[in-house]
Amino acid sequence: MTIHGQPAIIRAAALPDIAALTKLYVSYRLFYGEPAASEASEEFLRDRIQRGAGAYFLAFSSSAEKDAEAMAFMHLMPSTNTLAMRPIWLLEDLYVDPSARGQGIAISLLRHAEEFASSTGAERITLSTAHDNAAAQSIYRKLGYVREEHFWYFHRVL
Repeated sequence: MTIHGQPAIIRAAALPDIAALTKLYVSYRLFYGEPAASEASEEFLRDRIQRGAGAYFLAFSSSAEKDAEAMAFMHLMPSTNTLAMRPIWLLEDLYVDPSARGQGIAISLLRHAEEFASSTGAERITLSTAHDNAAAQSIYRKLGYVREEHFWYFHRVL
């Protein structure tokens, strides 16, 4: 994969990546108006990676990964389409550092998610975004994602 013609590395996040993942995750939380909660965020991510709860991926800008800083992360959660009797993946989080936006990183991450999901026999990827996140919606439409019109989703905070 390339980002503006440069090699891009996207790989699964592992325990040695906790600091880089936490930095991006905290920025993501702040983007959505949540408190940084850096220590709690690190503990949360460490626990999820140790338990294999979902799949986290990091994007780096160059093939010299050891010298590159992570620019973005993505989090996929497994689920099942019981009617199709096949797995699905929920794209729960996708965040690109503001300094790295406009370089095609989100598109590269989404393509990686599609390849990953396909390799697991998944029927689809489902995602959601804020109503006012026009930039993300534009990318999703460009890649062929279709807005759900059939189901309404309801939530109850516990």
